[in-house]
Amino acid sequence: MAKLVFEMNQSIDGYVDHDRMSPEPLFGHWVKRTQELSATVYGRTMYGLMRYWDEDQEGWGDEHRAFAEAWRKLPKWVVSRSLTEVGPNAVLVRDNVEAVIAGLKAEREGEITVAGPVLAHSLADSGLIDEYRLYTHPVVLGQGRPFFAGPRPPLRLAAHERIVGDVVRLTYVPA
Repeated sequence: MAKLVFEMNQSIDGYVDHDRMSPEPLFGHWVKRTQELSATVYGRTMYGLMRYWDEDQEGWGDEHRAFAEAWRKLPKWVVSRSLTEVGPNAVLVRDNVEAVIAGLKAEREGEITVAGPVLAHSLADSGLIDEYRLYTHPVVLGQGRPFFAGPRPPLRLAAHERIVGDVVRLTYVPA
């Protein structure tokens, strides 16, 4: 059975904003993480941002190409009622989201990540999130989308680790 993990970069004040906070310090880490994953579940907004990696871009370095290759190989499930189609290696999930994700966890091994705070919140309400990994960067954004899209579920600290520079990963499990 796979473990469902919600992990994202966040500011020290709890916001996720890919336009205002660069993932560059951790890029090598995210390449390796993506290569290790069994699958990813995206909400519509995060999937739209990540579609950038579907096609090679001029000026990419080796790490960018490695990430794109890993991302393209990774099976993806995209939860959306407004999208009508998704890109390569992706499955559109429009209905019965909790049942689909529970089935995905049951049929796969390893780790499946959830990308997107709103989707993670709804899956947490259904008891499907097994672990939360907060990659906390020492920046204050003051606004944006919070890591937790609703009330924070009861959590217990399971691990902490300095990843790169001043970025710390806090790992929590449901209490």
